[in-house]
Amino acid sequence: MPKDLLTRAVDDDLVAWVDDSPPPGMKKEINMKQVPGKGMGGLSAPTRRRRRDRVKKFRFIDLFAGIGGFHIGMAMNGGECVFTSEWDRWAAVTYRAWTGVEDVRTEDIRDLDFGSEIPDHDVLCAGFPCQPFSIAGVSKKNSLGRAHGFDDERQGNLFFAICEIAAVKRPAVLFLENVKNLKSHDGGNTFREISRLIDELGYEMRSAIVDARAWVPQHRERIFLVCFDRMRFTDDEIGMFRFPMPPTDHPVLGQILEEDPDPKYTLTDGLWTYLREYAEKHRAKGNGFGYGLVGPEDVARTMSARYYKDGSEILIRSNSGGNPRRLTISEATRLMGYTPEYARRLWYGDAGFPQVVSDTQAYRQLGNSVAPPVVEAIGALITKVLLQMKDRTGE
Repeated sequence: MPKDLLTRAVDDDLVAWVDDSPPPGMKKEINMKQVPGKGMGGLSAPTRRRRRDRVKKFRFIDLFAGIGGFHIGMAMNGGECVFTSEWDRWAAVTYRAWTGVEDVRTEDIRDLDFGSEIPDHDVLCAGFPCQPFSIAGVSKKNSLGRAHGFDDERQGNLFFAICEIAAVKRPAVLFLENVKNLKSHDGGNTFREISRLIDELGYEMRSAIVDARAWVPQHRERIFLVCFDRMRFTDDEIGMFRFPMPPTDHPVLGQILEEDPDPKYTLTDGLWTYLREYAEKHRAKGNGFGYGLVGPEDVARTMSARYYKDGSEILIRSNSGGNPRRLTISEATRLMGYTPEYARRLWYGDAGFPQVVSDTQAYRQLGNSVAPPVVEAIGALITKVLLQMKDRTGE
């Protein structure tokens, strides 16, 4: 395509920027569309970034960052991400592409020098690994004779790394997320130990189980821990914080489904027969295992990291009465709350968040993710308290 057709009415410095800086996984021609873009209020991408730089309210770090759920939610509240750690290299590929952050640390967080390699920050965000505490994870580990919870050496004790970072860097707030089962794991002993450690660090903890269903068309209950440094906040300031009231206008699947999905997502006859027979076998035993068949007016079950295997927990009915289908990658992205609106506000204009990994990796990453709208809603109330403290102390 001739250059003048691509760059008509665009300044030379912006043309150079587009040539040099498309996000990973984005073609230059798509990146060019962002420059005059109407989807971001008519601002070019460099202008948007400069404007965001002028309104940064606080600094946060993103640990066990996944594909950017915490990043997006906190950025919407004026946060600047100053450090990111995610040891899954494919998740890091998506994170870089979706957030624009290039420096994602992929080594084991426990191998870092916390004092010198992690910058000072106001909020420590961490969706620490949930498999050691999840119902499915515990069941699988038990069946294999493996340790779970804090006894899981690879993942379970990563919570202690969070405590060590908090002790060294003393962020004002810890903002943590895990599976609902964290609270009941090991008869409640795990959660009591977490509460004790946070208290000994000098933080006042608030916790709640929040269902993302109020923000996305999916039942997705997760526990959130918000912890305030008692040395920085007054009792009144800590008392200001409340978990958000869920919106009452609940979304349904029809709002994220595509009209003409690729036929490759339709289940084969063999897989559909297998899933029905498997469900019937467990129903006969009085078990609840089986597929979840839903339509446009429904709300989905929780999407899990195993969705790539057969899609059984969320199958979309066929309008013609044929075999159901999996969610497409774009649908699954929106189901998790990575909406076109976030894409417009952050980086991609009307193009949405691009798929930059395989279908298998994309499903796995989305199933492991935190929902950005929930983070944004809780983060807005954290930010309110944090900024009041900063105004009082002059930080």
